[in-house]
Amino acid sequence: MKIAYFDCFSGISGDMCLGAFIDAGVSLRQLKKELKKIPVSGYALTSKKVQRSNFSSTKVDVTINKKIRNEKYAGRKWSDIEKIINNSTLQNNIKETGLKIFRRIFKAESKIHGKNIEQIHLHELGAVDCIIDIFGTLICLDILGIERIFSSPLNLGNGSIETEHGIIPVPSPAALEILQKIPVYSKGIPFELTTPTGAAIIKELSSGFGGIPEMEIETIGSGAGNRDFKSWPNVLRIFIGNKPISEIYKNESIIVIETNIDDMNPQIYEYVIERLFEEGAIDVFLTQIIMKKGRPGVKITVLCCENNLNKLVDILFRETTTIGIRYYKTERKILKREIKEINSTFGRIKVKISGNQNHIIRSMPEYDDCKRLAKKNKVPLINLINNYIKLNKN
Repeated sequence: MKIAYFDCFSGISGDMCLGAFIDAGVSLRQLKKELKKIPVSGYALTSKKVQRSNFSSTKVDVTINKKIRNEKYAGRKWSDIEKIINNSTLQNNIKETGLKIFRRIFKAESKIHGKNIEQIHLHELGAVDCIIDIFGTLICLDILGIERIFSSPLNLGNGSIETEHGIIPVPSPAALEILQKIPVYSKGIPFELTTPTGAAIIKELSSGFGGIPEMEIETIGSGAGNRDFKSWPNVLRIFIGNKPISEIYKNESIIVIETNIDDMNPQIYEYVIERLFEEGAIDVFLTQIIMKKGRPGVKITVLCCENNLNKLVDILFRETTTIGIRYYKTERKILKREIKEINSTFGRIKVKISGNQNHIIRSMPEYDDCKRLAKKNKVPLINLINNYIKLNKN
């Protein structure tokens, strides 16, 4: 699996992303060709080698015709952006991801200004330049075949910036709104290091924030920011490489919630389990235990992501007789899973495939599909499942 790590020690912006990818080997000519699939005009895309605090990097500029910027593209609404992208001939996955990134920006602006999302126009963010930054980044990822992205915590910078609405603090309200619930810090130069566009790009694309993941680095790209600070390299570094081939398992942090119960009608457990799954539990299971004074009891164990913890705890307190719950964070290794629909002897059936890009560890038909086909074909369920297993062994 090819992955990329964004080293945002000097923040991130859309043009820095483009610069880093061009520096990493993406052809500017190929990028321009792909961007022509978007029905916008009146801009020029250029790149050049520059120095940032004595570090060599690539600066990409989106230059927009002044007349067009002031007249035709004075402001774009969400519906305008949506129409432009849907009318493009870009790949569907690039369209969908790009619109998600744009929607993050519009939602942040709408919350800040207290307006409906359709009332918001992009001003400082621009219109054409923002489209080129966002979709240019996605096109570069596609050209390089990058499947997953990880990022360092983001350096926001500090100080203040002058905008159409006057002087505002750094980080800007839009960037701050977008960056909620991800790790950030402020260090170094009194300047806006992370822009709303850069924030929206990395928030949407990154699978995780932290140190460099286990990877075999093949290429490093360095994208330059607009300013050259003497004592601070204003660059975004992107490390591109592969997950080690031997790594079959995915590491994941989860929360384990537990509670012991010895005074509840056992008929209620089914309903509780159903409610827990509805609210995002990864797994729920019951364990028979012996509690104090030799009383038989049941331990409910729930596995979940951290952001679902409070909802699931609330269900346990409301729907069971427990008066105390314990929880802790742990790590687990899981196989990558995907669901595919295939033709079988008995009809179309969904199959869960587990493994990585190089190894399929196992594949099993989905139980509900097997049950449906067993009834339809009037064959024993066990025969249908065994027939699938036998065919796939061969």
